[in-house]
Amino acid sequence: MAFGFTLDFQSALQTLSVLHWIPLYVVLGTIPILLGPILLFTKYWMLSVLTLVWLIYDWKTHSRGGRRSNWVRNWTVWKYFRDYFPVKLVKTCELPPSHNYVIASHPHGILSYGMFCNFGTESTGFSQIFPGITPSLATLEGIFWIPIVREYVMAKGICPVSRLALKYLLTEMGSGNAVIVVVGGAAEALLSKPGNNSIVLNNRKGFVRLALQTGAYLVPSYSFGENEVHKQETFPDGTWLRSFQKAFQQTAKAILGLNFCTFHGRGLTKNSWGFLPFNRPITTVVGEPIPVPKIEKPSQELVDKYHAQYIKALLKLFNEHKVQYGIPETRELTIF
Repeated sequence: MAFGFTLDFQSALQTLSVLHWIPLYVVLGTIPILLGPILLFTKYWMLSVLTLVWLIYDWKTHSRGGRRSNWVRNWTVWKYFRDYFPVKLVKTCELPPSHNYVIASHPHGILSYGMFCNFGTESTGFSQIFPGITPSLATLEGIFWIPIVREYVMAKGICPVSRLALKYLLTEMGSGNAVIVVVGGAAEALLSKPGNNSIVLNNRKGFVRLALQTGAYLVPSYSFGENEVHKQETFPDGTWLRSFQKAFQQTAKAILGLNFCTFHGRGLTKNSWGFLPFNRPITTVVGEPIPVPKIEKPSQELVDKYHAQYIKALLKLFNEHKVQYGIPETRELTIF
């Protein structure tokens, strides 16, 4: 009985750790956005003014290495988050700290659980697996415009996916730095569904140009199972639901620059319907680094050359590990 209670309690903590993740960003973002203007007309107006002054004063920090906290990255809640799926990080080759790296990560999935857990926290032991390497997971820059949220995000070692921020990390912070870029972005999220291994890469070459400009080595990585944790709904063409879905996605992309997915998962209990991810293992395999020369103004031909090398390395990584992580031998990685 006691053993069963312990299992149920551990499972509840794991569920809570995932359940709090996105809502916490919403709450932390709502506080300054809503309360800031309101407090201006109260006796606490100075709080709003000081927040704004600090934001202006500290504006460049998120693009200059941020303000990471090993304490935040090692919170116990991230270990429960890891165990919910569970999430695992696998090394296939050493990453010497004498170099810098651009780790390209695939696929995006719905919410990139594997990428966050492996690179935005220490729950899977990144620092022990890759000693001497400091990871910086890149995400949308708009997050860093919101007080409180920006501090929380920077503490986890997350940076903006902007050329300015990434180039700073790879050229001004010495060696032993790795920026992690989810190359397919939100467009790739629309391809996420169980059993599908499709990525957006053919025309995504900015990360290769960045590597050439900074001399950072290119590293492929693939998160097996990332597409399995949610079911995405695409309604049949010609129905009002499909028309509404398309209109909503187009509006969201025009206003926020995001592609919104219609998805679902499990509820608070494993056999119920809801928006929590299914308990499916996610394993991020990090491949062998591709040496890249440092060229300040690389030609398009050179970018194309290393982009082709990267695709070849990614396909090799995928094919060598797919069977081990539940993908049939006959299934191929589809690249758009």
